[in-house]
Amino acid sequence: MTGDTMIKHIVMWRLKKIEGKTKVDSGSKIETEINKLPDLIKEIKALEVGINVNPSERASDVVLVSEFESMEKLKQYQDHPEHLKVVALLQPLTEEVRVVDYEL
Repeated sequence: MTGDTMIKHIVMWRLKKIEGKTKVDSGSKIETEINKLPDLIKEIKALEVGINVNPSERASDVVLVSEFESMEKLKQYQDHPEHLKVVALLQPLTEEVRVVDYEL
């Protein structure tokens, strides 16, 4: 990686089954919190969150697709206090997380 190349950052969550809540309820909470981040973290160049509509057992429940100017900007985002607050909020809802970062 060159460091000067745009980075696509994708995160996929599988959510825990929580009594009294559907995965859509938990996914909506995640979507709401993540969608606040572009106004709070200048390093984010693009961000999109989606809640899965595919009932397959192989599918993830929520996906984040975002873009950054460089790996350095992605690291700044990941270390940002507002991002860390969202990570802490999501941890109790999350069964599994998968991440892919690649150059555009």
